[in-house]
Amino acid sequence: MPRIQQVQRTGGVRYRFTLNLGRDPVTGGRRQRVHTYDDPKTAERERARLTGQMVEGRHTDRSRMTVSEALDAYLASALFEREAATRVSYAGALLPVRDRLGGRRLQSLTRADIEELRDWLLSSGRRRGGTPSTGLGPRSVALTLGRLKAALAMACAEGWLARNPAEHVRPPRQVRRAATTWSAGQVRAFLELAGTDRLHAAWRMTLYGLRRGEVAGLRWDAVDLDAATITIGLARVLVYGRVVVKTPKSERGYRTLPLDGDLVAALRLLHTGQAAERLAAGPAHEPGPGGGWVAADELGVPLHPEHLTDEFARIAKRAGLPRIRLHDARHSMNSLLAAAGVPDHIRAAWMGHTVAVNVSVYTHARPEDLAVASKALAGILAAGE
Repeated sequence: MPRIQQVQRTGGVRYRFTLNLGRDPVTGGRRQRVHTYDDPKTAERERARLTGQMVEGRHTDRSRMTVSEALDAYLASALFEREAATRVSYAGALLPVRDRLGGRRLQSLTRADIEELRDWLLSSGRRRGGTPSTGLGPRSVALTLGRLKAALAMACAEGWLARNPAEHVRPPRQVRRAATTWSAGQVRAFLELAGTDRLHAAWRMTLYGLRRGEVAGLRWDAVDLDAATITIGLARVLVYGRVVVKTPKSERGYRTLPLDGDLVAALRLLHTGQAAERLAAGPAHEPGPGGGWVAADELGVPLHPEHLTDEFARIAKRAGLPRIRLHDARHSMNSLLAAAGVPDHIRAAWMGHTVAVNVSVYTHARPEDLAVASKALAGILAAGE
């Protein structure tokens, strides 16, 4: 334990001790911190407290590090060998923290600061994807708080903070939105109208259960029209306003799907049409990687994912169908396959999920489907008579 020394200063005697903080990780030099107090009791109390923290590994030296500097260090570590979409997502989630707290000293942060940030995000934190200065959704706010909590946890582990001020900050409650699904007849009505659209093949793949990003990211080198298969291995997704090309999050996302005759015919027609467009455009046409993008405009430029969403809504409206999200088409087809008796593990493999996620999240019973249970109950009771 460091010795307390008496020091004669102007105005009287003061009491100090010196803590040895070990070697500087950058320079290798010895680090020391002198603590000076006006009376011996305070000096003894603080010496015991600080020494105990050092023994337990909880001592934090005073630092001028800012919140933004700590976030930079966190991202450099957390994003090592992460895919591009994850890098954009993490950095984007922390942008509001930089805007509101980035210039603050890291060690000055309190739980109240984090809660104030949360409340601001919910009331007026939106900067893109809607009306500026309106509130963000609970999911977006929870994502920001989660990344901040992880960054501050790393700061604690590195000895920059004594405790994590975000540890006990409650994120907003998230209520899962119930998916709205179409019946088989409504799916057929959509495809009948979409059959005259230039991108009929893209709409058919969407109603077959592919994700928007998978349709937007499909290249012709992943389409085998002779074998009647497509291979899913890339997606073009929107992350904080940027289109990012990414690979599937898990091995289940990589899959080769067999195609029926209708989809093969639609893809052949699109492929032939794009060849004609390429000749007509000449040098203005963008060849694109892997033989070009399937969901592309007349110049070969890949369609923005939001364009697919907007066009899907317009076709559905012209067909007089109930409004659903483009992603709900995936829920619709999964539920229709379940009603048709396709086993859970096969549907999960088709959709690129685990069985548990596929059953709990993507399978829905429509009101008319409940008649199956009614008939089954009737049969069970009749058998017992």
